[in-house]
Amino acid sequence: MLTDPAVRALVAAVNAGDREAFHGVLTTDATMSDDGSDRDLQQWTDREIFDAGGHMDIESESEDGRSLIVRFRNDTWGEMRTAWRFEVAENGRISRFETGQA
Repeated sequence: MLTDPAVRALVAAVNAGDREAFHGVLTTDATMSDDGSDRDLQQWTDREIFDAGGHMDIESESEDGRSLIVRFRNDTWGEMRTAWRFEVAENGRISRFETGQA
């Protein structure tokens, strides 16, 4: 079980393919980056997660659950080892996440 409740909810939403739950755990102005480049959050998550059957298998967590090493897989790229870092706002929602090759 992941330590941070917002991160735990985001991972559960990804693994369930639940777009509504995923967006429900984000702030309305949430941002993200992939391999160091900022991306359009909606387009990226649709393409890399929801339209491609994305799934996260957690290897480890640190920084109170806001930093993960994940075996991420989708139908486009297969499986890869990735790092994820999350910023959580005072309201308990994720305001930014960064991902990339680990």
